[in-house]
Amino acid sequence: MGPRDRVEGGDTDRVVRTYRDLVAWQKAYELGLEVSRSARSLPAEERFGLGSQLRRGAVSVASNIAEGYGRGGRADYVRFLKVARGSLYELETQLSFCFDLGYHDAAVHEHLRVKLQECERVLAGLIRSLERLNGGSNP
Repeated sequence: MGPRDRVEGGDTDRVVRTYRDLVAWQKAYELGLEVSRSARSLPAEERFGLGSQLRRGAVSVASNIAEGYGRGGRADYVRFLKVARGSLYELETQLSFCFDLGYHDAAVHEHLRVKLQECERVLAGLIRSLERLNGGSNP
């Protein structure tokens, strides 16, 4: 992938000049900001444990999308997008811990879960579109 690519999960009308133009990156970045903010409300005893993991996971999703885009090769790009997807699943698990331990109320949990699912949906579309260009998919 490179400058002026037109492929992104069904959103083929848009020209992608940098990773910041990717809807997947934009949604991941927004999710990362919101999760990082929510981590501030954790109890003091969790700020360096679960809070730190939440922040790292949230930052990892957007970071891997950007790094994959910058690698230049489609296979590397897809690999980094799949790493980002793995970070989303990890983040989803951590958010479930926050809710089940009573650190997030139902409204916060649902809001973040919806944001995460939207991010996952867009990322999955981007992965599918790139794999189609490669002529197949790898697990």
